[in-house]
Amino acid sequence: MAYLPLMPQRFGGGMRFGWRRFERFDQSAAPLGRLGSLEVRLARSVDEVKRAQKLRYRVFYEEMSAVANVRAMMSGRDRDTYDRFCDHLLVFDHASGTPEIIGTYRLLRQEVAKRRKGFYSAGEFEVDRLIARHGDRSFLELGRSCVLKPYRTKRTVELLWHGIWSYVRQHGIDVMIGCASLEGTDTEKLAPQLALLHAMAPAPDQWRVPALPGRGVPLGRFKLEDGEEMRTARHLPPLIKGYLRLGAYVCEEAVIDWQFGTTDVFLVLPLERISSRYINYYGADATRHAA
Repeated sequence: MAYLPLMPQRFGGGMRFGWRRFERFDQSAAPLGRLGSLEVRLARSVDEVKRAQKLRYRVFYEEMSAVANVRAMMSGRDRDTYDRFCDHLLVFDHASGTPEIIGTYRLLRQEVAKRRKGFYSAGEFEVDRLIARHGDRSFLELGRSCVLKPYRTKRTVELLWHGIWSYVRQHGIDVMIGCASLEGTDTEKLAPQLALLHAMAPAPDQWRVPALPGRGVPLGRFKLEDGEEMRTARHLPPLIKGYLRLGAYVCEEAVIDWQFGTTDVFLVLPLERISSRYINYYGADATRHAA
């Protein structure tokens, strides 16, 4: 996840949504990091979450190929019921005087998922099987990632990952999981990328997560022509390339998301897989860009 633009990780849902049922915010949540005029921290209010939803709408629906329902079009926000109990990591730009939200990530801890609706990615993949297999581990689901187009730089991503690393250390997370997307729903056109993902970082048995019955497209069915590895790697979404650099596994099936016009793969990143050079870069206690 080292470079942008970030592809969305989400499932559409026309569910009832009540702001008064939001989890309590920490209105004094301290910044998790700063880099120049940019600051990363958790959302402190419903208003900040709404602003993040507007950013998501701009990226997912206006820039990318997601198809908005009437509710989303009327509000100009990408939202679902998970927003009520997830933590929202936000990047602000203070350059203009009035802080602008220019990036966001949605974070769902296992302990919260257990109390609520489960993990969001369980709408496409059999996540519960993974959790049951690793009962001694603490999981964090990453999703709904996006950054405003002018800010899709290494600098912004570095700050986002500093925020995630701070959050992971604070909450004792052992494994990060989530969906990442390839744009398009024609798996034959996406065959080189899907084949490369299957070849580069296949999940071993203990970390495999199949798609829900009847929804999976096996990655093993796709083949990569000799000599095409480098060219294909250049066309992988930056989010996925970043995950792979950190040491993530790619699970064995993809799922087509017709509403958002994407083909989703499930990624698993145990913390022990993260290269020591990344940990040393951000600091074992996330001190590199500490506020």
